[in-house]
Amino acid sequence: MTEYASVSKILFLCTGNYYRSRFAELLFNQRAREALLSWTAYSRGLALERGSKNVGPISVLALKGLAARGIWIPEEVRFPLPVCEQDLCMADLVIALKETEHRPLLVQRFPSWPDRIEYWHIDDLDVAASETALAATDQEVIKLLARLSRANASPAVGQSGTR
Repeated sequence: MTEYASVSKILFLCTGNYYRSRFAELLFNQRAREALLSWTAYSRGLALERGSKNVGPISVLALKGLAARGIWIPEEVRFPLPVCEQDLCMADLVIALKETEHRPLLVQRFPSWPDRIEYWHIDDLDVAASETALAATDQEVIKLLARLSRANASPAVGQSGTR
């Protein structure tokens, strides 16, 4: 068994994999490392085609929010990636950042998954200022880390039937 195989995985989903899910991924990964939890996060988008105004690999607002929290940002940041069935299957926990926005996309594109996913309620920029959305994501990540820590990083913790 490889070292990576023993690490539990969280998949953060949002629409364009440009702002909210990327912020959650990078924030979670650094804080999980600091807490010595054997969890890692990755993120994907449910509808990258809706991100016509997305410029570059990641939102400047996400980068500023991460920097303000002292989160390390890789020198080369990847571009958004679309979610596929394999991404969903390899996660121990899947979290969609906004239920009212993402559940319909899941119903349409991955009909066996909507009820197997945990949903947060983080608004996108069309509804909330970035400071508000990023602070809400930060709080959800803190709660998630506490939950995982209490359960000694067991992969079954918080699982919504993702395996």
